[in-house]
This record gives sequence, C-alpha cells and structure tokens, in this order.
Amino acid sequence: MPPPADIVKVAIEWPGANAQLIEMDQKRPLSSIIREVCDGWSLSGSEQFALRYADGPQLYITEQSRCDIKNGTILRLAISPARAARQLLERIQSHGIDARLEALKELAKLSADPTFATEFINMEGIGTLARLVESGTHFGEMLAFTLTAFLELMDHGIVSWDLISLSFIKQIAGYVNQPMVDVSILQRSLAILESMVLNSHSLYHRVAQESTVGQLIGHLQVSNQEIQTYAIALINALFLKAPEDRRQEMASTLAQKHLRSIILNHVIRGNRPIKAEMAHQLYVLQVLTFNLLEERMMTKMDPNDQSQRDIIFELRRIAFDGESDLTGTEKRKAMYTKDYKMLGFTNHVNPAMDFTQTPPGMLALDNMLYLARVHQDTYIRIVLENSSREDKHECPFGRCAIELTRMLCEILQVGELPNEGCNDYHPMFFTHDRAWEEFFCVCIQLLNKTWKEMRATAEDFNKVMQVVREQITRALAMKPSSIDQLKNKLRGLNYSEILRLRQSERMSQDDFQSPPIIELRERIQPEILELIKQQRLNRLCEGSCFRKLGNRRRQEKFWFCRLSLNHKVLHYGDLDESPQGEVPFELLSDKIPISDIKSVLTGKDCPHMKEKSALKQNKEVLELAFSVLYDPDETLNFVAPNKYEYCIWTDGLCALLGREMGSDLTRSDLDTLMSMEMKLRLLDLENITIPEAPPPVPKEPSSYNFTYNYS
Repeated sequence: MPPPADIVKVAIEWPGANAQLIEMDQKRPLSSIIREVCDGWSLSGSEQFALRYADGPQLYITEQSRCDIKNGTILRLAISPARAARQLLERIQSHGIDARLEALKELAKLSADPTFATEFINMEGIGTLARLVESGTHFGEMLAFTLTAFLELMDHGIVSWDLISLSFIKQIAGYVNQPMVDVSILQRSLAILESMVLNSHSLYHRVAQESTVGQLIGHLQVSNQEIQTYAIALINALFLKAPEDRRQEMASTLAQKHLRSIILNHVIRGNRPIKAEMAHQLYVLQVLTFNLLEERMMTKMDPNDQSQRDIIFELRRIAFDGESDLTGTEKRKAMYTKDYKMLGFTNHVNPAMDFTQTPPGMLALDNMLYLARVHQDTYIRIVLENSSREDKHECPFGRCAIELTRMLCEILQVGELPNEGCNDYHPMFFTHDRAWEEFFCVCIQLLNKTWKEMRATAEDFNKVMQVVREQITRALAMKPSSIDQLKNKLRGLNYSEILRLRQSERMSQDDFQSPPIIELRERIQPEILELIKQQRLNRLCEGSCFRKLGNRRRQEKFWFCRLSLNHKVLHYGDLDESPQGEVPFELLSDKIPISDIKSVLTGKDCPHMKEKSALKQNKEVLELAFSVLYDPDETLNFVAPNKYEYCIWTDGLCALLGREMGSDLTRSDLDTLMSMEMKLRLLDLENITIPEAPPPVPKEPSSYNFTYNYS
C-alpha cells in the first residue's frame, strides 16, 4: 500500500553524527519537525536551527517551499537563516583578514538563498557591504566576494537600487575604468552597473557620467569573452535606457569610437566560438541599432517642405542629368511628370504624396537617396532599364523601393524591443558602417532581377514582393558573414530555385490524392505516429538542458530534465554549467512520477508567464514556455531553448499522458515520413515481378512471332 500523500521519506544529516531517516509529515509545523530532529541528536535550542537541502544550491526549507521536498531527498540540519546572517555580519566586520575572507566567501554563496537574503538585508547587511566597498580597503578575492554577495542580494528585489549612494557608484565605476583590474572584480562591477541602469531611471544618468562609452569599448579588445559580454551588455543597457533625444547622439559616439569594427574584429572574427549569451547581446545591439531608424520610418513627408521636395528633385536630376531642361513652366511640369512616371512613383504629379504613409515614411526616401548618391551607376541603370521596357513590363522603381523598405522593416523588426533569449544576430550587419542602406541596395537589385525573371507586369506586383521576401528571408537564415556573401546567397536563390524549393516543400501535401492512396495513408498513419511517439520519448530519455531566466542573464544558471528509461519518472535538478552531454540520473536530485502529472500547460497559461510581468509581452519567450502540472497542484516550469526542443518536450509529455501530439514539428514529421513511406510502398508495387503468361496455343500454324514484354 503506497504511503499517504502528505508523508515524505527523507534523510537528515548533521556533521559528526549518523543520518536520521524520518517520515516527514507535511501537515506538521516545520518547527515541530526540527525540534524532533534536534532531540534525536540531543541538541538544545531547536529554534536556532533550520533544514537545508544537502545537494544542489542547498537552499533553506521554509513552510512555503517545503512542498518541493520529494521522497528520498537528503536534507541537512543547519543554523537558522537569522543566526547565520547575524554571525556572518559580525565576522565580515572583524579585524582578522582571514576570518573576514572566509565570511565573505560563505556570504557570497548564501546570498543566492532568498530566505537568508531577507534576514541579512533586514539586519542592514547591504549597507555594511556598500561601506566596505566605498572604503576602498578591500582588494583581490575579498573584494570579488563582497561584490558577488552584494549583487546576489540586490537581485532578490527586496531593496530598491535607488538607495545606492553616489560614492558607491563612483567606486564601482572606478574598477571598470581602471586599466588593470582583476577579471572577477571587473566582471562583477560591469554586472552591477548594468543592473543599476536597468533597474533605476535616476541611476542611469549617474552611471552614464561615470563610465563613458570609450572606456567600455576598451574592454571589448581583450581576449576574455566573458568580459566582452558584460561590456556589451552594459553598452546595450545604456543604449536602451537613454532618453530618445540622446540615442542618436550616443550612436554617433559609438560610431566615432569604431564600436562596430572592434566587435567585428575582436568578437565575431575572434579566435573563440560565440557563446549563447554573447550572441544574445550582439542581437540586442543589432536590434537597438536598427531601432534608430524608427523615427524616420514613422515620419510622414511634408509635401510643403521644400528641403524634403529637393531630395525628390535630386533623385530626378541624378537619373536624367543628361537631359536638357525646358523653358516655360508648363513644359517643365510636363517633363517632370513624365520623369516621375519613369522613376516609378505612383503619384506622377506630386511624388511627395507617395511618402505620406507610415511605415516606411521618410526612411524609404533616405534609402533611395543613398542608392542614387553612393551607387549612382546602379541607380541609373535600374531607372533607365525599366523606362525603356514596355509599359506593362516596367518595374516601378519608386513604388518598389517604398514597399521594399516596409518589408525590410518587418523582416528586421525595426521599432520592436529585443526578445529575451533570442540569439538571432547577423554578422554581416557588423561589417559596414551603413549596413542598413547597403542591405537595401542589394535587395532593390534583387527585386529588379526577380521582376525580370518572372516577366512580371503591374498586376503581379504583390506576387513579386512575396517571392522577394522569401528570397531575402531564406538568404538571411543562412547567416551570411558579409554583404558580398549575401549577394552570393541571393544569386543562388533565383526565381527558378524558389519555385523548385516551393514545389519540393509542397510535395508531401499535394501528392497522392486519389482515393486508393488516401486509404493507404489512413492505414499507415498510426504506424508513423507510433514511430514519432517513440522518437519523442527517446529524446526525453536523453534529456535536455534548460536555462533559468533571472535578472542577470550572464550569470547563467541551468537545470536538466530527463525521462527515466522505463518512462515512469521525470528526473530533474540544477547544474552549475551547461552540460556537454547526457547527465546521469544520479546527479538529478528531484523527480516527478508520471502518474502524478495532471496536464501540460503552454504559453500564457503557464504560471511562470503570469508571474513575470517583464516576460508577459515577450512573444518569443511565451512561445517557448510550458509547464507540467502535477499533484498536489504543483508545477514544474520550463522555457525551451528553441522551438525544436519545445515541440519535442510538449509532444513527448502529451504522448506520456496519452494525448494527441499536436505541434507543428509533429505535423511536419508526419507529412515527411508519410510521404517517404508512401513512395517506398508505391515503388514496391511498381517493382513487383509479374509472372510471364504461357504462350497461347495457336489453333492454326502461324508464321508470326510474338514477343511479350511485361516491363
């Protein structure tokens, strides 16, 4: 008979004594259980003790967290959080250097525990640590542990960052600005400054004054990728929190300091592979840089603004410079109207009206002017080439440039905030100071080429734009390392290749629609679904690593989850770093019986998506979130590292619960495997050897020879 649900069997350790094996009644007060354990070892003053986990982060157990204790868990009797906080506070203020160092080392470890952190903060512990830093008397390991503890304590959100003093900020910024400082101190100092900027509007201005962009850029030229990552993260934070009127100024400063080329040469083209967190920070910087285009993208053209109209005049002048101007207002107007039609504007009389829709607003005109000035030969060739075609086949340059700009803004998500956990940066955008404009110039040439290949007319405009979007997105997915490499990728993705790819991808949907074939599909589909189910369960048995999302993404914390080989238990536990292979079951201290799982929740229904307001609006994280709801009303929350892992885990968990696997990946796998299996079976039918029929017996002698061919 199974034990009651409220009883868990645990082992409790105490240094120098044999472990106690007890059945913990979860209905009893925790203080009563601790008193009983202390009596077992003849320890007095049970109120001075608490229980902690013996493995993993070794967190304190409270009435709120005790429900996480599972059968077989090993616990440890320890001094209570309040007593530990009081002792450490006394020791870090002692005169003995060795004693102070050991106390700070222990404090750095305990500060990640929210229960201990609350007690330490209530004793004015953060103020004590801040004064130690401000005194400037701590160096080396002692200072590194002090900064680590401070950062961990502040990350719990119990104390507002606004309470931090200016002298503390100056001291931390001083460590960042020093040419030679210990790596661990520099790392934590950069992280503290970033947290200040992200969590306090008032501290942004102070940090921006104390740590200049030029000083931060210097940290990108080191060989330590962790320091590079922290430095870019702080630059991103300053960029993100800067007032709108200062962002362009900051971008100009970054350009003057050659940030792009330094990142390209020392990070992207460095001799070390790009780690996930660095990739994320590069992606954030890319997004923030492109977001500088938002103002122009959302600015309508003023048809009465002469300076803006002069840009259109310049586009006409560059394209038709060799043509002589006519005298007389009416003749000039007629000629301008003709030229604007040849330039491909929708409004031939007043082309300024073409730029009144946002997006893309004035950004489209900026792109066109860049092409005309910087790539003048290309611009003139595109305009004159189309003006010499038949009217029905001409590619309207103006209309195409405006629509292309809108499309590129959508593809690169101009104006949207960075997604948490996204690493989708493009190396080629770091290879040119005017990467956006050069990208446009390549794409407008692609559009003109595709228009010709499709032999398109004005009625085909939207079809051409759809093909061009597909060409661009497919090329970007290949992650070209330079603008020239992008051109090569696009050259291989001509219209014929797009048609071939589309046909190949549609085969599984369009083939085999006759009734006998449909019947065959229905017969073999259960076999294929069972094959997919087994693949999903096998992947769950191998396990996956998940990252814990916290306030500071660079201090990565991981946990691993895998299914037992008999498919009856989910094993999981925390890890210090991302594993390089399979994690043994012995290292995963927690487990959930599959029989206890009630349901699998996804997206916005997950508890951790409802709790974290910062992630609520984050579509990408929302799409990767899922939770396992198990008895008694507990959840295990996940954020998958990518869409593939999300589909594998949600499908596998649904399969374990006997529910339908409904992810996009399963539908795709089903279509692919069904198509392959159908072709193989049909091929077998075609290759059946038909036995040769015996030759007919002629009724009369015949001089004819018959050859039977049963191919």
